[in-house]
Amino acid sequence: MEKHITTQCESAFYHLRNIGKIKKYLTEPVLAQLIHMSVTSRLDYRNSLLYGSSASHTRKFQMVKNAAARLLTGHRKSDHITPILRDLHWLPVDKRIIFKVLLLTYKCIHGLAPQYLCSLIDLYRPSRPLRSGQTMQLARPTTRSRFGDMAFTTAAPKIWNALPLDIKTACSVNSFKCKVKSYLFCSHFNC
Repeated sequence: MEKHITTQCESAFYHLRNIGKIKKYLTEPVLAQLIHMSVTSRLDYRNSLLYGSSASHTRKFQMVKNAAARLLTGHRKSDHITPILRDLHWLPVDKRIIFKVLLLTYKCIHGLAPQYLCSLIDLYRPSRPLRSGQTMQLARPTTRSRFGDMAFTTAAPKIWNALPLDIKTACSVNSFKCKVKSYLFCSHFNC
């Protein structure tokens, strides 16, 4: 996994340097689209596999995302990054990973994901009528190791069960994405 992360970060920094060379010839929307197409979309690729991994793994991806934000906004490296990310409405990498796991979980619950993933998720069904039976909770299997906690079958219910009910009951994928992103954004930036 370390090799994959290093390769992805090197590739992203390479693209950022090249984009920086031609930045003065681009309009801001084109620059944003180019950064998204060649950098941030690569960071999102398979990043849900990093859920539960060490902070050193996600820190490398966060450094790339910070560099992309600075390039897009024209801020210096010495400028504080939190206001820049807040203005761009970009989630930090660790929250983006949680977003991707939640989106996949939503799709599994509603039958929009591949069957092999849907079979990994079970709704919690209490043996007798309880109020918790109406909250769209997922059954959470027990594990004996840290790697078991990182698995989708364990991580998805843990994250999903912590969501407010109004987000879980979103009527469409787009509505769910908006609500989850706002929820994660506000929880990180204290808004």
